[in-house]
Amino acid sequence: MEKPTVHSAHSVRDIEDTVRTDFRHAMSYGGYLDLDHLLSSQHPLSEPEHHDELLFIIQHQTSELWLKLVLHELLEARRLFDADNLGKALKCIARVKAIQRTMTEQWSVLGTLTPREYAQFRGFLGSSSGFQSYQYRGVEFLLGNKNRGMLRVFESEPEAHALLSKLLEEPTLYDAFLAVLSRAGYDIPVDILERDTSEPWTFRKDLVPIFQKIYESDDTQWGLYEACEDLVDIEDNFQAWRFRHLRTVQRTIGFKVGTGGSSGVDFLKRALDLTFFPELYAVRTEIGN
Repeated sequence: MEKPTVHSAHSVRDIEDTVRTDFRHAMSYGGYLDLDHLLSSQHPLSEPEHHDELLFIIQHQTSELWLKLVLHELLEARRLFDADNLGKALKCIARVKAIQRTMTEQWSVLGTLTPREYAQFRGFLGSSSGFQSYQYRGVEFLLGNKNRGMLRVFESEPEAHALLSKLLEEPTLYDAFLAVLSRAGYDIPVDILERDTSEPWTFRKDLVPIFQKIYESDDTQWGLYEACEDLVDIEDNFQAWRFRHLRTVQRTIGFKVGTGGSSGVDFLKRALDLTFFPELYAVRTEIGN
């Protein structure tokens, strides 16, 4: 007969004898993650220090850490596309999609900041603004929304300026994928493959029949079809992030001018009109026709 489970009378878990507790000569969790540096990197400027400024700082620092990983994964995905390693490239993109969902949900945390609370320390931000995030711009450049004029914002930050200058000139993730399609036998126009990749992507109607063939043919290599859908996922996720950003700003500051000088909500609304992969949306109208 099975004995009933015996529950401990207290809720203390004994430390097993094999668990290391002496880190004088061993790598610790905090040491590996450099937590002393990381956790001392929040410097509220409000006087007296406002309770909610820490939330505001951590929200944006966390976003920058995620953006660092997004850049890391997109660059690797592009390299793997160049090597025709579709499977591993899509693995990187799957991770990007998971990060995007996490970043979008983070807006719900900042949404707990009331308009009155934010107004009490907003003035201490000076002219700093998320518009000045070079990593965010790097992601946009990699996905095709290139804007040479944005480099002016980072002229006082040499490393950021150098990174964005490099990404401006290099092919986008979409360029790399179109090259994959060309090598797989699809008739990608030569002028697209040889385009000036420092220019923003513009809609190419002649790509739509090619994507229609990919979507409708039973002979399509599954990885190519999956890559098309993954790129659509990235754009959908990006737009969801932009919308949540817009709504969070609107509920917090209304229609005030942004700290960086933009028109605020109206400026963010215009970002919703930007697109990365317009042909992958246009083809949906043609499928089945």
